[in-house]
Amino acid sequence: MKLQQLSLFLENRPGRLGAPLETIAKAGINILTLSLADTAQFGILRLIVREWDKAKQVLEDAGWVVNLTEVVAVDVLDRPGGLAEALAVLEGAGLNIEYMYAFSVRRGDKAILIFRFEDPDRAIAVLLEKGLHVVDGDELLSVVSA
Repeated sequence: MKLQQLSLFLENRPGRLGAPLETIAKAGINILTLSLADTAQFGILRLIVREWDKAKQVLEDAGWVVNLTEVVAVDVLDRPGGLAEALAVLEGAGLNIEYMYAFSVRRGDKAILIFRFEDPDRAIAVLLEKGLHVVDGDELLSVVSA
């Protein structure tokens, strides 16, 4: 149920974002979703791709330092208050969200969000216990392919 996310540190200057994206594009790897966070001197590019192991290798071969992180994809009702309800479940369980970002695919009345938790296994258990749907990797990839 956990997904592998690639993270790269990039200098915050023109051209640094495009270079790794071109590298994985040349390898035929499509980006499913991404997040870019920045500070004055560097940024963190986070990517979810289908072939994460191949993407990691081509990026490392091109000279980037790539970290793998486990994240969790969760279906959240796509209506006012939907995210607040999901967050209330997590807050009620005392789970810390390190960061989150949205997936670009919508399924019916739900949107898929990517969460990075301090304790992903406990987060998955809490989400399932409270009736929230955790999207596994195969399911997520089938949605993207549809």
